[in-house]
Amino acid sequence: MFREKTFADRRTAALDAKKSLLEKFKSRPASDDPAVLARQAERQAILEAREKRNAEKERLRQEKLAREAAERAEREAAEAAARAIAEEKVREEAKIREQQELERITVELADEAARKARRDARYAARKARSKGGRFG
Repeated sequence: MFREKTFADRRTAALDAKKSLLEKFKSRPASDDPAVLARQAERQAILEAREKRNAEKERLRQEKLAREAAERAEREAAEAAARAIAEEKVREEAKIREQQELERITVELADEAARKARRDARYAARKARSKGGRFG
């Protein structure tokens, strides 16, 4: 059967709970107890190990970053050298094309001068024939 708790029952239960908490607190070992000191030493060792692991991780990360930076610089230097070689090749090819164009122009001008000289010679011969031949 259900019996409703009275005020006195509730008060007694609260006092008992407070007493048990007080007893639990009083029974806690002192700070100079070997078990407490051992737990503190264990926690300290765990913290130190964690700090060492974190320091090692950071050192490895820094080494990786330095290695990647060196590889990137090396790759960029190689690309710059390749670009410089390609640009020099382009300049040489342009110079060769310019030289060939100048030679072609020189040949054309020489051919044109030769054609003009032959034409002038024909005109002069014709003029000489006409002066000396029919009307002379």
